[in-house]
Amino acid sequence: METIVWSDARQELKNFVYRRVKDKALAEDIVHDVFLKVHTRIGQLKDNERLLGWIYQITRNTITDHFRDKTKVINVKDIDWESDHKNYNDCVAHCLQEVLSTLPEKYREALRLTEMEFLSQTELAERLSISYSGAKSRVQRARQMLRDKMNEQFVIKTDAYGNVVVCENREPCHCPQPTSEVK
Repeated sequence: METIVWSDARQELKNFVYRRVKDKALAEDIVHDVFLKVHTRIGQLKDNERLLGWIYQITRNTITDHFRDKTKVINVKDIDWESDHKNYNDCVAHCLQEVLSTLPEKYREALRLTEMEFLSQTELAERLSISYSGAKSRVQRARQMLRDKMNEQFVIKTDAYGNVVVCENREPCHCPQPTSEVK
């Protein structure tokens, strides 16, 4: 299973590193170092659902270590951290906020409280002075409405970790476009 996860993430990590170091051979070396660190530190991972984020943090640290180890002076501001993998996750989050704002107030409020303020449905029922089953129904309807509206406007596909790998707008979108990849 580790081989499958690594082979899936390898090219994406290589592209991520290349965009920061601008050297294909160096990017390959850094990704190899990341693999070794991941392999030796996998026991430190506390939440398997955060594997990809954990790998990217190791990658960022390895890039920083590479520049630190060099005698040249490098300004951390010169490293482009903002162009992480693809901007699809951020784009979808932005579009979700826009679509969420179009829901009727009672459904928008139910999602805001449960998904953004992390209230349980029991706490939601108490806050809105409605029954637990009413709160549960409202959240389910709100999620379905949001899902339907998102499906009307976007084609979204995710990987096994929930990261968005395809985001095609059925209408023009103003989100930043992903950068080109290195082969």
